[in-house]
This record gives sequence, structure tokens and C-alpha cells, in this order.
Amino acid sequence: MPKIKSAHHSSEQLRVLGVDTGGTFTDFVYYEQGNLTIHKVLSTPHAPEQAILQGIKELGLETQLDNLSIVHGSTVATNAVLEKKGVKTAYISNKGLSDILTIGRQARKELYNLTPEPETPPVPASLCYEVTSRVDADGNNRQSLANDELQQLNDFISEHQPQSVAINLLFSFLNDEDECRIEQSLKQAFPDLFISRSSEVLPEYKEYERGIATWLNAWVGPLVQGYLKRLATGVQPAQLSVMQSSGGTIAAEKAADHAVRMLLSGPAGGLAGAKYIAAGQSNHSFHNNPFHNESVLTFDMGGTSTDVAVIEGELQLTSEGHIGDYPVAISMVDMHTIGAGGGSIAWVDEGGILQVGPQSAGASPGPACYGQGGQQATVTDANLILGRLSGDAFLGGAMQLDEGAAQCAIAKLATQLSLSSAHNAVEETASGIIQVANEHMTRALRVMSIQRGIDPKTLVLVPFGGAGGLHVCALAENLQMSQAMVPIHAGVLSAFGMVVAPHSRDLSHTINTLLELAGEAQLNEQLTILADRGVAELTSEGIDKAEIKIYYSVDLRYSGQSYTLSVPWSELHESVQAFHDLHQKRYGHQHNQAIELVNLRVKVSASPVVLTLPKLPLATNKAVVTSQRTLYGIDAAVSIYQREKLSYGHKIKGPALIVERVSTTWLEPDWVCEVDPVGNLLLSKTSF
Repeated sequence: MPKIKSAHHSSEQLRVLGVDTGGTFTDFVYYEQGNLTIHKVLSTPHAPEQAILQGIKELGLETQLDNLSIVHGSTVATNAVLEKKGVKTAYISNKGLSDILTIGRQARKELYNLTPEPETPPVPASLCYEVTSRVDADGNNRQSLANDELQQLNDFISEHQPQSVAINLLFSFLNDEDECRIEQSLKQAFPDLFISRSSEVLPEYKEYERGIATWLNAWVGPLVQGYLKRLATGVQPAQLSVMQSSGGTIAAEKAADHAVRMLLSGPAGGLAGAKYIAAGQSNHSFHNNPFHNESVLTFDMGGTSTDVAVIEGELQLTSEGHIGDYPVAISMVDMHTIGAGGGSIAWVDEGGILQVGPQSAGASPGPACYGQGGQQATVTDANLILGRLSGDAFLGGAMQLDEGAAQCAIAKLATQLSLSSAHNAVEETASGIIQVANEHMTRALRVMSIQRGIDPKTLVLVPFGGAGGLHVCALAENLQMSQAMVPIHAGVLSAFGMVVAPHSRDLSHTINTLLELAGEAQLNEQLTILADRGVAELTSEGIDKAEIKIYYSVDLRYSGQSYTLSVPWSELHESVQAFHDLHQKRYGHQHNQAIELVNLRVKVSASPVVLTLPKLPLATNKAVVTSQRTLYGIDAAVSIYQREKLSYGHKIKGPALIVERVSTTWLEPDWVCEVDPVGNLLLSKTSF
């Protein structure tokens, strides 16, 4: 195998601004010469770049854009897919196969519904075009595309005037000659047409998944392209990069060509930040227990949703993700997302049962307590009513919360639940909202841990996002976890992850053969070809070749299986053993039958930015209580601590509230907190 090269570079002269655009807030983390500055503004969903430009102005960077690197987690592609608001797209396929995207895998959402509502096809039949090209399963060209067909295709495009085109021909991952001919012909005839070619987007088998990825890339690519152009113009002369779903960044001018790789842009930033913080903890003691394995269970609770993932040293990636109704076979961080966030709306169903989410109040009007006209109760309103949020100190006092509006919104629910005559009806309803939301998140945490063969008690729970710290103790208790860590700047950790994420590319190629028939030397040669392509792309963005690392992996399965497991590749026998072990861990058994090699994968990554987080002074006395407050369900007044005033070694016993500018941590009874050298809060449960 080729040698892996790497180098670390100094960050002393580095100026980086990480920006994460969320459904409710847009977060900023600015790093310069060892100092971190954090900021939040309300998102502007109709034009996300406006919130970014506003934040840059409020940070005082408007006149300091020279030599500034901006790394952005964009929701433009995600929102376009979820809201089904992509551009007019034509789909080009082989004869007889234009309805592949409509038929899909014939999986039904409602198995026992005999009269389901018909699904709107991704591409209407009028925008599908079939060509007579044909390549067989060995990559042999059985029927070449005629030149007159190319002209007929041009006429079709001219007639229908789509904004983009998706090209998906059979076995193009083995022979892409005709796909390339179509692309070249269209480029010459329509220079402004956005073209997405399957052999470039996803050179893997499974024509449906490859076709969906290619179509998604074409469907949202022009939107991403237009947005990034507007943003790049607004932040000139700063250098703009965009976070990809795999946890690495890509130059903005190339991001639109890879729009499908941005669908988990923001959440991937959070995991990159959590990984960085967890790795930094490996040399610290965690209440006398060494925190060496860097294995953490994370949940990112923002305003709209909660994203759950496991990090075991490195970010876990998958090629079996979904966005909305669509499978996305592009490599992305492996996470489970549910509609439970601070802005999730509480409601009563037809059976009189309290529900929370998945609908969200978003940024506008937002929760009722935001005072922007919201009338429906949310998780944030419930936390305010229970006393876990301070109405006059939200966002460090930059935003006032309207407790009266929250009371009115939750009182309506109490009436629907027939609790209006009960003592503390509003507080009881608010407590119920929190319990329901916590149960939703607990189930999501179980999906990524217990259902994957991982005992959550062996992991550390790491919350982030603006609302994560308010729920961490309850969720840990639900999973019988005794340790948690609230990272420094957890409320803006996704933006922090943008700062520390490396430039990277993920490449793949289908082989689909029995592993015993695949020569190790030939596999190494094909991996090298993929790696060289990735290195060339990174060096074209100005990355020093000496700073690039290369990671190899393979997708394997037992003969006869439909799905694969991805394991690292170094030598044949090591990868085989790793596959057996992972299959045993994931499914509880392993086989002696033949193993199939399905896909080769290469990750090419620059050395990550190495930041020096400022160390806190050693505590010389007890943590200072800044105030006290009565919380519903707690007998005595609860002490409130300002996180910015805590020092290394400070210990706090629950119940307590630890407040900071962008989030709050609710330390429940029987929990203790210790501050580590850089300000992370290490939480431990004293008893179960």
C-alpha cells in the first residue's frame, strides 16, 4: 500500500470563522491566535446568507476579511430536498429504464395499507429521456450511442428548458464512455446547464441508489451554486469553504458540483467538533477513571431536531443514509435524526395524549417565549416554565424571553389535557413535555448504541447544540450511563467543528467479486488510482501534498447477503478478520462462507487544523454561586453558576444550573460536575 503522509501546521497566524446555519439560530466561532469568540444570530431561512453577513458585521469582521478563512455548514441543499423545492431537472437513462427512480425498491411506507396515496415521482415522465446505449455487467460496450441521438437529446433539452440534467446509464461505474459523451455534447450546446453524471457522482453498483444520488445532485446543485455565489460575493476577499456530510470541507467554488455531499453539512460539523474535544480529553482523568478510548455517544439538540451518533476514535460513516424519502448512498456521517429540538411543538392528539414534534416552530415565529408571535408551546417554553432557563439572561442577556407567552401557550395544552383545574397545571404540563421529548431522544440514542451491539454504559454521553445541556442528565439516566461531558462552547459546537475540520474527499468504486478472486496487488493498484485522484483535487485547492493523509476501506459481505459492512483496508487477512469481528458485534453471529468484496473506498484528508484551546487557571477556592432560583420539582433553591467564571478543578454538586452565553446545563440531583483544564464539564452520576 502507498505510504500515508501527514504533517501538522502551526495555527498561530490562523484566522478561521466557523459558521453553522441552523433552523433557529446561525452560530459563529471565530479563532485567532489562540482565542475563540462565539456568537449567535437568528437564522434567516428565506436568505441564509443574510444572517451570516449580519453575524460577521456584529463580530466586527466586516473590515477584516483579508486572509480570513470561512468554513460554512450550509442547510440549503438539505432544506431543498426536505421541502421538495429543487430545480426543474431532466433525467437521462437507458431504453426502458427511465422509471427506475419512480419504482425504486418497491418498499412501502405502510405495509398493510392496500390503498396508499400515490407518490409523486422524483422526475415527471415528460422530463425523462431514454438513449439506446448499452453496457453489460463486465463493462463491455454492447451498443454505442449514435451521434444522431445526441442531437435528438439536445433538441429535447432545448424544448423542455430544464435547469439541470442527471445522467444515469447502466454499469457506468465500469464504463462511462457514453455518459461522458452525453455530458460533453450538452456542455457544448448548453454552457449554462448544470450537469450531473452518475459515473462521477457515485461510481457504484445499484442503479436506483446511484440514480437517486445523481438526480439529487442535479436537483439541488443550481440552488447551492447560486447561494454560494451570493455568499462568496458578500464575504470577499475571504476564502470560503463548505462542510461536507462526511466531516471534511471542500472549496466553495467546487461545492455545487458535489451538492449531494452537503446534505448533512451542519450535523457533520458538530461531530467533527465532538471528535476534536473527545480526543483532547484522552490525556485527562475523568473522575479517577481514565478517559482513553475516545468512544462517545453524542446528541446534537438544536432548535429543530436532534442528531444522535457514536464516535469510536474516528467519525463513523455510512453509505446507507436517508434524507427525507430518499436513500443517499453517498458517504456521510452515520447518525440518526429525529424531530425533537428546543423548538419542537407540543400538541395533543385525537386520543388525548401529549405529543412532542416532529413539527418545529423554527426561527420565525419560534417558541412562544421568543415574543415573535408564536402561539404553540415548545420544549424551550417548557424549560423556561420549569425554571431551567432564565428569561432575562438568554443568549447572555442579548435576548429576553417572554414567560407570560410561554405560560399562555402551555396553559392551552393543560386545558386540552383536562389539567386546567389541577394545582400547578402549567408546570405539570411543562414537565410532561420534557419527559416526552426525553423519551424520543432516548429511543434515538438506543438506535445508535444498543441496536448496534454497543453497551451505552461503556460510553460517555456528549451533548451539544443550544438545548443539549438541559437534557443530558435525564438521558444518561434513561440509558443507565454514569458519565457525560458537556464540551466547551457546546452550544456552538457545530460551528467549532467547522473550524477544526480538515479539507477532504471521499471516493469509491464498485468491484463486486468474491474476495478470494480479487488479487491483493490489483486491489492496491485500484485504491492508489482513487487516492491519486483525491490528492490531485486537494492540491488543486492549495493543500500541501505533504499534509495529506490517505485512508483505505472496503465494503464486504458474506456471499448471498444484500448489505455490506465497511472495514479498514491494510492487508487482506486483517480486513477479513475485521469484517468477521464487526459482523459478530453488529448481528451477534458470523459465518464461514465466502466473502464478497463490493466497494473500494478511499478518504483523502488534509491534516486537521491544530488549535490550542486556552487553559483555565487552577481553582484556588470553591466555585462562586452567582444567584439562586426556585425550580419546579426541587425542594430547595437551586444554585446558579456562570460557566465563564469556573476554573480548572472546580466541583459542583447537583441540583445546579450552569449557565453560559449560548446554552445552559441542568445538573440534576445525584450528579456532580468537575471542570477540566480547558473548561469541559465532566459529569458523573453518584448513584443509581
